[in-house]
Amino acid sequence: MQGAIGFLVTLHHRFFAALESLLTGWFTGLAARFVFASLLFLYYVNSGWGKLGDGPFGFLSPNSGAFVTIFPKAMEAVSYDHTQLSFFPYHLVVYFGTWAEIVLPFLVVIGLFTRLSALGMIFFVVVQSIVDVFGHGLDDKSVGAMFDRLPDAIIWDQRLAWVFLLLIVVVHGAGRFSIDHLLARSRAG
Repeated sequence: MQGAIGFLVTLHHRFFAALESLLTGWFTGLAARFVFASLLFLYYVNSGWGKLGDGPFGFLSPNSGAFVTIFPKAMEAVSYDHTQLSFFPYHLVVYFGTWAEIVLPFLVVIGLFTRLSALGMIFFVVVQSIVDVFGHGLDDKSVGAMFDRLPDAIIWDQRLAWVFLLLIVVVHGAGRFSIDHLLARSRAG
């Protein structure tokens, strides 16, 4: 009986050691970026594009909706006229936040400056969550709690999973199938 168990343990170890060896260096980063692309890429890019102004120079001036999304209480205080808000910090934060929401997901997906871009996205998700809770007043059910047996809250369930996914990219990098890898090879070669 011990011989059979020992054989199964050895077989298990060899199989998963071979699998780990086969996937090391390319799979984790690629898989995390693929999952990010399929779940969050369009969510963020569409949200960012929706905050840009109209016309050919709309990319230089975010619309009122961008200010309402990012600074809801400040916009309410000025009767939703974003021109009454000061340049610093309001306009500056909205401008850079809107462009971060568009550019960072692209960088993560194509694998360019991937670790830094993923860190930027983690910061973005944290700020987004803080604004949702304190600015937009999410209720307790939407905020949720860790270890509460309910996996459907926006903040502690969804956003924690998003941050974990991005943290995988920060720790493991983009992998071999990325622009980062190509740039590193061209510098070394």
